[in-house]
Amino acid sequence: MRAVVQRVSSASVSVVAEDGSTQRVGAIDRPGLLALVGVTHDDGDVQVETIARKIAELRILAGERSVLDEGAPVLVVSQFTLYADTKKGRRPSWNGAAPGPVAEPLVDAVVEQLRVRGVEVATGRFGAHMSVELVNDGPVTLILEA
Repeated sequence: MRAVVQRVSSASVSVVAEDGSTQRVGAIDRPGLLALVGVTHDDGDVQVETIARKIAELRILAGERSVLDEGAPVLVVSQFTLYADTKKGRRPSWNGAAPGPVAEPLVDAVVEQLRVRGVEVATGRFGAHMSVELVNDGPVTLILEA
């Protein structure tokens, strides 16, 4: 499991419909984190727990504080492209990404593990074409692996 975590002043995610219209499905309107989460084939409960703990406890907010320290929100967006293989040619391979029926429950489990820890979580919509807007603070962007 991988996550790209960005410290943000605010962030939102909208679902883009086939007709081009958008519907806002998740947002955080105060300082917190945007977490783009990708799942690979052999991920499970251990990886979910590790990623959720790291997101909640990373001391990357102002004053070297964590989401838990600050009571800050997290916007979680599924991101299968984190497992793209771009070593050969010009077309990425998606073979490293787990298929939806495997990945969706694991992304949902990350969200649930964050909520169990008392973190306010907003989400995108799994498998949808999404538009993500953010105000990156710093910028601070980290890649987490579990």
